[in-house]
Amino acid sequence: MDKKLTLSLDESIIAQAKKYAQQNGTSLSKMIESYFRSITSEDSKDDKIKITPLVESLCGVGELPADFDYKKSRQQYLDKKYS
Repeated sequence: MDKKLTLSLDESIIAQAKKYAQQNGTSLSKMIESYFRSITSEDSKDDKIKITPLVESLCGVGELPADFDYKKSRQQYLDKKYS
């Protein structure tokens, strides 16, 4: 049985959400219902981080040297990008 719910949200968020819903062929009500369902389901109460099949398939694809310094690499990338 459906029940009415009144929410107070920022107008710009409502406009963006309506546009998103229309582009995805759904309604705001269905989007909110889906969100509430996802955060209250038993699966969401599990503390484990879920890894999607796509991410799982990518694990181990690349090899990095044992002494690879990701912080240094990122800093070099950002220095080059913004110089």
